[in-house]
Amino acid sequence: MTGTTAEADPITSTGTQHADEKMRTLYDMHAGSLLRTLMGWTEGDRQTAEDLVQETMLRAWRNLHTLHDDPRTVRPWLLTVARRLAIDALRARSARPTEVEDEPLTRIPTTTQPLEQILDRHILRDALTHLSPTHRTVLIEIYVLNQPVRQTAQRLGIPEGTVKSRTYHALRALRDTLHNQHTHHLTTTHRVA
Repeated sequence: MTGTTAEADPITSTGTQHADEKMRTLYDMHAGSLLRTLMGWTEGDRQTAEDLVQETMLRAWRNLHTLHDDPRTVRPWLLTVARRLAIDALRARSARPTEVEDEPLTRIPTTTQPLEQILDRHILRDALTHLSPTHRTVLIEIYVLNQPVRQTAQRLGIPEGTVKSRTYHALRALRDTLHNQHTHHLTTTHRVA
């Protein structure tokens, strides 16, 4: 009876060793096929598919004591978990705000007068300091360094959708900050006049 308890109890060294071996076998046997299946379910989004494989394996680890000892029989359970996670990810993605397009900054009007350009840069630099570091970084990558979304995502180590979402929210925050600064400036000017 103590042998059974030791195998199921991940705290004991025997139980931990057995659990590690069982998990390693499950991963080696099923991770590749899970990734291929999830690539299809995520329309080729490798990052999301890899994340879902990891989450599926985490669920397997948490439920290891209830899974059959023969790793070949666990595949249907893993696929069911992976499918549910993929559905949840799709629902979460559709609930997110609309992502911005990867478009250049050519639509922002430029001024030809050097003094106005200096003032605009100063105002913009000041407004950027009010943004969170993640929002500021993504705006600098996309608009100042003129990097495409894909390269920005690779450089920052985040999915492209996250770059687009952060850009969208950063631009909204920047617009709000600039509006508040402009309103504050007008209020201050009226008081002086």
